Amino acid sequence: MARTPRCGDSTRRTFLAASGGTALAGLAGCLGGNGDGDDGDDAVRFILNPAEEQTDIIEEYTPMKEYLEDETGADIELIRAGSYVETLEALDANQAEMADTSPTAVPGGEGFADVLGMRTAFGGPLYFSTIITTPDSDIESVEDLEGESVAAGALMSFSGTLAPAVMLSDAGLDIGTFPQGDAEDLEIQTAGDHDTAREQMVNDDTVAAATTGAFASAPQIPQEQFDEYEEFVEHSAEYEGAGSALEDGEDELQLLAVSDPLPRAPIMARSEWDDPVREDIEEALLAAEEEDLVPEDVDEDYELWFTGIEEADRDDYEPVNEVLDELGLEFEDFEDE
Repeated sequence: MARTPRCGDSTRRTFLAASGGTALAGLAGCLGGNGDGDDGDDAVRFILNPAEEQTDIIEEYTPMKEYLEDETGADIELIRAGSYVETLEALDANQAEMADTSPTAVPGGEGFADVLGMRTAFGGPLYFSTIITTPDSDIESVEDLEGESVAAGALMSFSGTLAPAVMLSDAGLDIGTFPQGDAEDLEIQTAGDHDTAREQMVNDDTVAAATTGAFASAPQIPQEQFDEYEEFVEHSAEYEGAGSALEDGEDELQLLAVSDPLPRAPIMARSEWDDPVREDIEEALLAAEEEDLVPEDVDEDYELWFTGIEEADRDDYEPVNEVLDELGLEFEDFEDE
């Protein structure tokens, strides 16, 4: 794959090839100004990356954008990315000031991207991965997945792919060099996002299981299946709504395993973004209440998945480093070659 042009940036790393991602529309023609006010364009460019295919992330983030603009006087431009890697690519290429990223972006962004805060859901800064199957399958445990095909999320997805890969390995399955190569004891197919992985499993008889964040699976799993996982019951924002989609006729799913608690995704900023409004935005983010991010009059189809942002730094994402270490990965392994 050819290296994406960077509008004058010829030295920093790019993180596209392994994920199958493409450049952010050539970084949106380099997305206009740099947001620092030295080119007449003072808009703060906020790159958004949807974890679920069907979400309208621009609509979801609009109340947050309006809250931040009201609190700080900034002009914030929301830009949807096409992949996890593009959120970091935009910060690295000086084409965005802020980004909605995956937890894997924290080690990947060292040197050019800072953690502004960790998103929380209904007071919880932790979330979980799940390994799921269908109730009519012959799969009763993770160990039964030997020789089977499993659908996972995007290659860089922490909860959809990387943490579940460790779960598969801990269950005794040989995952080979995945995600940089093939697993030995089973086939792991990266599907691009959590929802697609789940739907592939439901609709394709050759796919025995799927790995997703609990936010994409719990609504279709009867709540009692989670009761043996004490940390999930105590900390997961998804526990209360587990099984809720079954009332709407959605397919029931069968839970095979739940991960250890994972740190929720950060909001990050370009390290070299030097503007007084950055501090104002950071303060407003950390002070945001649920009603600022999810107003009562917002259509439920466009509600943000998080209800607050708490102070955080790189140390809070040590579990991400542990997963990458266990998989033998450096973030540079996601570089374009």
